[in-house]
Amino acid sequence: SGAIMISFRVKFTLMILYFLFGVCPSYGEVLQIDNNFDGKMDQWHHMSDDNKIIKIEYDNNGDGKIDQTDIYEKNKTPVRAEVDRNFDGNTDQFQYYRTDGSLEKIEKDTEFLGKINRKENFSINGLLKNIEIDSDGDEKMDGWQNFNDQGKITNAEYDTNRNGKVDRWEIFNSKETLITAQFDTDNNSKPDQFQHFYPSGKLKKVEFDTNLNGQIDRWEFYNEDEKLDRVEWDRNHDGKPDMIKHK
Repeated sequence: SGAIMISFRVKFTLMILYFLFGVCPSYGEVLQIDNNFDGKMDQWHHMSDDNKIIKIEYDNNGDGKIDQTDIYEKNKTPVRAEVDRNFDGNTDQFQYYRTDGSLEKIEKDTEFLGKINRKENFSINGLLKNIEIDSDGDEKMDGWQNFNDQGKITNAEYDTNRNGKVDRWEIFNSKETLITAQFDTDNNSKPDQFQHFYPSGKLKKVEFDTNLNGQIDRWEFYNEDEKLDRVEWDRNHDGKPDMIKHK
């Protein structure tokens, strides 16, 4: 939404001022604009000596303070945007653009603590490709979500114990519903617990590799009310259940 806002505002302002009214900024000056006609200046266009845009600053909420800066560096479209989303005077979102003007990446401080804790990467057609998350504020990413070419989430990985290794894997279906979650409970970077879900999102089955030999040897089955229905064991680890208990 930020990219659309920036693109529309820039095109609208430049078109109205430069063409309809014949306003053309002088070389090297700052053109001040009252874009919403409330009597207060809310845009500042900084021009280079060769009459190209260096940057455009915005006061989006009318408090007299800059809360968004689109940086052009003499390009026809912005190369970067810096946004203060909560209007506290600190930049908490950075948007990066490709040379064709399309949005490439957004970095956010979603907690407004002065630390980037979320990075969103976009495809050339504007759809989300992946997200990186720092969930505990230690400035190290511990969550990764991946999206397909329709912009829908397909899988995710997490480092839940913050040791630098992925220990949880999630797989989603075409409707973006979680169908499988895998866990590494002994920190060997290999899943040893597998949770499967009904289309409703409720737990259906849990599989365990209790002796960590890479084979499932315990199964828990749940009904659609998420109540345990039965448990099966493979006590001799030959790959086949040899004891069943109904709840």
